[in-house]
Amino acid sequence: MKQTCFLLLLLFGCLHAVAQIDTTSYPKERQEIRALMRNRKPDVQIDCKDFIAVGAKGDISFSHEQWQGVQSKEKVVFKSVWPVPGNEFIRIYDGNMAVVNFLINVQLEVDGREVNMKSGDWKCFTRTPAAGAV
Repeated sequence: MKQTCFLLLLLFGCLHAVAQIDTTSYPKERQEIRALMRNRKPDVQIDCKDFIAVGAKGDISFSHEQWQGVQSKEKVVFKSVWPVPGNEFIRIYDGNMAVVNFLINVQLEVDGREVNMKSGDWKCFTRTPAAGAV
């Protein structure tokens, strides 16, 4: 019985260690990504070209243009969008690709009615090699 309990505790400890998120490596790159996200101008794409959005009614858009079309059809107006503090995770792979997950508060007007909701957002960033680099 003691061996079984010890084995279960050991297994749980190993699984817990594997599931942790690295939030400290590549500090310079993390600051660059945060600066990009916070200084972003409307309608300027700064992340990967792939785009998939799921609307509040479950509609799926596979391009930015399609997403904007659904917004105008459903009479959706974004009033404000701001991040929820402490809910941002940046994973950086090999210093040249990053995946950012964060939670945002969204205030909308849909068909003349105010709607407040929280939404999860996921973005990916890639760094292309400098010209002339091998």
